[in-house]
Amino acid sequence: MVLNLIVETAHGRVRGTTQDGVAVFKCVPYGASTAGANRFRPPQKPAAWSDIRDVSAFTGRAPQAGLRSANRPELEDFSGAPDPSPETEDCLTVNVWTPSTEPNAKAPVMVWFHGGAFSYGNANAPRLHGTRLAKRENVVIVTVNQRLNIFGHLDLPGIEGSGNAGTLDMVAALEWVRDNIAGFGGNPGNVTIFGESGGGGKVSTLLAMPSAIGLFHRAIIQSGAAVRLRTRERAAALTQAVLGELGLTADRIDALQALPVERLLAAVNPAQKAIGASPTPFFDRYPFGPVVDGAIIPAQPFDPAAPDISANIPLIIGDMKDETANFLAVDDAVWNRTLTEDGLRSRLAPLAGAHTDRVLATYQAMYPDANPAERLIAATTDCNFRLRSVVLAQRRAAKAAAPVWMYAFEWETPVLGGKLKAPHAMDVPFTFDTLELTNATDLSHAARGLALTMSSVWAAFAREGNPAHPSIPSWPAYRTPDRETLILDAQCRIERDPRGQSRRLWQEITETTL
Repeated sequence: MVLNLIVETAHGRVRGTTQDGVAVFKCVPYGASTAGANRFRPPQKPAAWSDIRDVSAFTGRAPQAGLRSANRPELEDFSGAPDPSPETEDCLTVNVWTPSTEPNAKAPVMVWFHGGAFSYGNANAPRLHGTRLAKRENVVIVTVNQRLNIFGHLDLPGIEGSGNAGTLDMVAALEWVRDNIAGFGGNPGNVTIFGESGGGGKVSTLLAMPSAIGLFHRAIIQSGAAVRLRTRERAAALTQAVLGELGLTADRIDALQALPVERLLAAVNPAQKAIGASPTPFFDRYPFGPVVDGAIIPAQPFDPAAPDISANIPLIIGDMKDETANFLAVDDAVWNRTLTEDGLRSRLAPLAGAHTDRVLATYQAMYPDANPAERLIAATTDCNFRLRSVVLAQRRAAKAAAPVWMYAFEWETPVLGGKLKAPHAMDVPFTFDTLELTNATDLSHAARGLALTMSSVWAAFAREGNPAHPSIPSWPAYRTPDRETLILDAQCRIERDPRGQSRRLWQEITETTL
C-alpha cells in the first residue's frame, strides 16, 4: 500500500495525516465559503491555492447553534464526543479516509451524508471516522459537510436555487469525488452514497435529482426514507415567516446576506412554528430542507411512485426497531415507564385521529406484555419511520429494475437499563465499526460481532452492488408479497414481512397500499 500524504486535487495540493495505517484528509474544500455574497446561492468552486494545504485537522462545521432539540442529561454523550470545531459558513468540505493513495488502487468509494434533519449535525464526529472500515475492507470513506437549515434552504425569489442551495452542495461534493477521488486511491466509477436519518433523507433526495445521476452507483438509506419533500407553497410560506421574524422583505437580499449568523438561526424555530404542521405529516419532513421546485428536484422523490431516473441503482433501506425511544426520552412518563393507558391514548390520538381505538387494540395484541410506554415507542416508530421505509421500498421494488434489499436493526442496547432498546441512530457506530467511540452500547462480543457484520455487509454492497456476505444468511431482494427482510441482531436472520400487522394498519390509515 502506498500512503503518500500529499495529493493533488483540482484546486491544489493537500497534505493529510495517518491514523492506524490509513491516510486521513480532513475538511478538504469542495466549495468556496458560503458567507457574504455567496450566502443562499448555489455552491461556487473553491479558489485554487498554490502552497500545499494542510488538511490534518477538522476546521469547522455548518452553522446550527440552538437547533438541536434538548435531550435527557443521561443521553448527552450517548453518541460519543461532539465535534469541537467551530461553526462557520466556510463549511463545504469533505473528509477522506483511504488505505492507499495510489491512483491505480481504484478502491470502492463510500460517501456518507450525515443526519440531523437537514438542520444540524456534521461529518466530523468521532463515530463517523472511517479508519477501521477503510483499512479492513479496502474502501475509501468520504464524509460530507454541507449547508443546513436556513442557510441551505431559505427559498428566496431573488436567488434561483436558494431553497435547494444545501441540496446542490451534495451534488457539488459528489462532483468533487468524481473529479478527485482517484488521487486518493478511489474508483469514481464505483461510488456508494449512504446516510442515516436526515442523511437517509439526503440519499433519498439525490435519487430524485437529475443532476446527481451518474455521480453514484449504489445507495443505502438508514432510518431516513424521504417519500415527500417541501412543496413550493410551504417553502414560500416559511420564507415569509422568516422575513417577518427578521423585519425584512424578499428584495433585501443584501441585508439578508449581511445579517449575523446568530440572528438568522434565531429565526428558524419561530418561523417553523408559524407555518404549522404539514397536511401530510407522516410523509412530509424537513421544514428547512429540499424543495420540489420542478427543476433541481422535478417531483416528489417517492410519491406517488419511485423515480425512473434512478431505478437502475441498487438500494439497501431499513431502520431501527425502536426509533423513537430516544426522542420520547424527554417525557418522564415514558422514560420512567410510568405512562398510563390514558396517557398512551392522549399521546396517540393526535397521530391516529379517528383510528385511535384501532391503533391501541393492534399494539395491545402485538405486544401483550409491553407497558404503555413501550407500546407508544412501538406505535410512533412504525408511523413515523417504518411506514416511510416500507412505502419507499415497496414503490422502488415495483419498478422491477435494480433490486432493493430491506433490513431491520433489532439489537437492543443494555446501557441505561435497556430503556432505549434499539433507538434511532444507534446503528451509526455499527455501520462504521466505531462502537468504542460512543456510549451507545456495550463492547460485548455480540455487539462487536454485529458491528463487524453490518460494516462488512455494507462494504460488500459497495464493492459488488450486492450485499451477499458470509456473516449473514442469503438475503433476498424485497418484493411483495413476501417482503423478506434481514434482521440485524446478535443472530442475524431473514423474516418474512416482520410486524406485518402494524405495517398494514398504517398503510391503510394513510392510504398508501399499492
